[in-house]
Amino acid sequence: MKNLKTLAAAAIAAVLLTPVVHAQTTTDPGQMNGVKMAQTTAATDMTDGEVRKIDMEAGKVTLKHAEIKNLDMPGMTMVFVVKDKAMLDKLKTGDKVKFKAINESGKFTVTEISPA
Repeated sequence: MKNLKTLAAAAIAAVLLTPVVHAQTTTDPGQMNGVKMAQTTAATDMTDGEVRKIDMEAGKVTLKHAEIKNLDMPGMTMVFVVKDKAMLDKLKTGDKVKFKAINESGKFTVTEISPA
């Protein structure tokens, strides 16, 4: 009887101390194991903006922009460096644009820009 109690206590302890793993399945391609995966489509990366000023010599553009999600930045007007000065050739003040921006070593840089 003592062995039976010891065996039962050991079995209960094993069950209680064993980590429980819950498997989750989903048919949603945007989720994996119950965790929402980040969507990185081109449309979600583009931000709406309006050209306010162009500085060809410095390679900068001032944009009034909507929220920039990948930078966690609210809408505002600010100066951006452009990755390639040639991007500025096709812009003029007042143009409505869609653009992508990144934080590159502390400088907010436009990597793509096109008419809206």
